[in-house]
Parts: sequence; structure tokens; C-alpha cells
Amino acid sequence: MFRLKEHSTNVKTELIAGMTTFLTMVYIVVVNPIILSDAGVPLDQVFMATIISAVIGTLWMSLCANYPIAIAPGMGLNAYFTYAVVLASDGKIDYLTAFAAVFVAGIIFILLSLTPLREKLITAIPKNLKHAITAGIGLFIAFLGLRMAKVVVASDSNLVMLGDLTSPGVLLTLFGLLITVILMVRNIKGALFIGMVITGIVAVLTNQLHIDKVVALPHLPEGILIWNPIEAISQVISYGLYGVVFSFILVTLFDTTGTMVGVAKQAGLMKDEKLPRARQALLADSVATTVGSMFGTSPTTAFVESSSGVAVGGRTGLTSLTVAVLFIVASFFGPLVGAISGVAAITSPTLIIVGTLMIGSVKEIEWSKFDEAFPAFLIILIMPLTSSIATGIAFGFIIYPILKIVKGEAKKVHPMLYIFAILFAFQLLFLPH
Repeated sequence: MFRLKEHSTNVKTELIAGMTTFLTMVYIVVVNPIILSDAGVPLDQVFMATIISAVIGTLWMSLCANYPIAIAPGMGLNAYFTYAVVLASDGKIDYLTAFAAVFVAGIIFILLSLTPLREKLITAIPKNLKHAITAGIGLFIAFLGLRMAKVVVASDSNLVMLGDLTSPGVLLTLFGLLITVILMVRNIKGALFIGMVITGIVAVLTNQLHIDKVVALPHLPEGILIWNPIEAISQVISYGLYGVVFSFILVTLFDTTGTMVGVAKQAGLMKDEKLPRARQALLADSVATTVGSMFGTSPTTAFVESSSGVAVGGRTGLTSLTVAVLFIVASFFGPLVGAISGVAAITSPTLIIVGTLMIGSVKEIEWSKFDEAFPAFLIILIMPLTSSIATGIAFGFIIYPILKIVKGEAKKVHPMLYIFAILFAFQLLFLPH
């Protein structure tokens, strides 16, 4: 079913890849409820909504598209939902109204995914920008790993600085990183996953991982929140949430497209700069966003942490099927999942190492052509500095056609790039993000 031989992989490799991806991204089932609870959504409601949307999106990606890419509610989009939409409205918009906007965005997203637009967008992105997106994601997730583990921390004078290297969490991260790097150098299969297991055991022995309760029955305290499209559209119109819907669509569109291109290139799944079965793959996040909003979570996206599973050999939908099954299991093990994902040192080394693997795509960029190199450099630079894949892509998309026009090569730019350059400029300048 998954054509394992064709992709030069096997069941064991795919299962380990799925477990690796799951462990690097499972923090979302803890972090997402914490962020959305600030908007007033019950924690248990978001916990289950997060899992439901992740399972539906990832299963779709597995069974319909056969890609090792996992879907779940996106970081950044959840903060935008809470702080820029609900809390910034001074009580005028509650979370139910905001979920109506997500629901409408999801429906529009599904319609867009059924058209050739999203598929053509992947082809329209210049190859140098595709390489830059892969490299930028690499730096972004490596920085995310360092930040989560507090190896780098906030600084008033310099934005970031080196953290306390003597703190138990940082020492455990450095230990996990060293062990995993040694395993990688020795070419041991499943090195990233084995490294996480060893780090987890040490975390228990050093009292950094405390497991008080293991199992809890999953439940949705408020049931289904949104289900009627007509009512949702009327709420968007009544509250004038057009800009919110537009932002959700634009950011999710490029978060997912960028991640899929980056991870697919890393896995060697791109064919002639095209993504096979693109439409099936791109429907995954749009369906998950729509269903997720019905139960109570912000828009979903393809997770960059999928690259950790690809790094240990994941090449097919069996990897993402494993992730989906583990999310279902996680719904019964909320306390245990919360405990493990609360220790950043267990997963951070994996993110840092995967960043190393993905940054290698910079060698494919034509650095001798400045009009190609500068937009690519902006993408690589902006992604980690803003912690946003979409914002990095936005800067690259805006400057690329400008430089081509100046050079007299305007006709070499795909028309879609001009359209999205204008849309991105509007979003960055006039809408909250």
C-alpha cells in the first residue's frame, strides 16, 4: 500500500521514523491548550481538539498522499488567534466567533486545494527559493530546539544570549546532543530516536522527568462548537473578520506549502521540482483546519518536525500513519505525554541535528547570481529571527520579483509570484501578524 520497496525503506524504519516525528512534535498537545486557554477555551476541549485535528490531517496525508508529513495546529497561528484576534478585540470577539472565522477559512482553504492553484504554486516557486525554504526551516527548528532547552535565552541588550550552561536542563540537553551526535557519526540506524530514549532515561534518573499520573479518559467538555457554515459566514460578516480570515488563509497556505517543499526535498520525493500527489497532500491541512475549528482549535499546518522522521529514514505514509496512531494513543495518556513534552531536553537535540541536515541545501543556491541569492538569503535569515516560515517566505517573495524587474527579467517570474508578493506586502503592512 505504501510502496516501501519503491521508496527504499522498510516497516521498521518507517515505525521508528513515525515515533521520532511524534516525540518531536507532541509538545503541541500541551502548548496549544495553554495558549488557547488564554482566549477562554477550556484546556480539555483544546487538548482533544488538537489531537482530533492532528489525527484527521495526518491520516489524510498518510492514506491519500503517502507522505511522511504530520499535520497539527500550528504554532504562531494559535498565538495570533488568542492575542491578535480574541484578546485584542477588548471583549467584542469571543473564542466561538474566532473559531467561526477559522471554520470559514478552512472551507475556503478546501475549495482552494481542490483547484490547481496550490499545486501550481509549488511549481511557481523558483528553485533557488525552494532550496532557501529548506535551509531556512533547518535554521528555524535548530533555533527552536536551542530556545526550548534554554541553551539560548532572551536578552534585553542583544535579543538572545547564551543560557546558563550549568543548569540541569541545559546540561541534559548537551548530554542528549552529544550522545545523539555520536550515534549519528557511528551511522547507527534510528540514532535520533535512540538518543531521545537515552536522554529520557537520564531525565528520570536525575529527577527532571516526573511521571505522577499516566492515564486519563479523553473528553470534550463543550462538544462540537461550530458546525453550520451559514451561521459561521454570517458571524464573519457581522464582526467584519475578513482580514482575520485572509491572514489565516495566507499564513497557513505558505506555512504548509513551505514545509511540504522543504521536507519533500529533504526526503528526495520531489520529481523535476514538482511534488507528486500535491493536491491530495495539500487537502490534508485544509480538511484538518475545518474539522479542528469545529471542536476548538486554531488552524493546522504541516509540521516542520516531520523532518526529524525523514532524517531517520521515513519516506512514506506509513511514517505519518504511525504518528496518527500515536496521537490517538496520546489522547488516553494526557498526563504522561504532558510530562515527557514538558522536558525540552529530550526532543531539543533532535531538532538541532535535523537543522544541521536541512541547512545543507544552501549549497544548491546560485550564490553567484545576486538577484537569486539575496531573496534566498532573506528567507533563510527571516525564518528563524521571526519564528515564522510564512514571514520568511513573504520577504523572499516580495523582493524576488522586484530584483527581476530591475534586471529586465520580469517575464521570467511566474505571474503567481507577483500576485502573492502584493498579498504578502498587504498582510505585513496592514494586518496584525
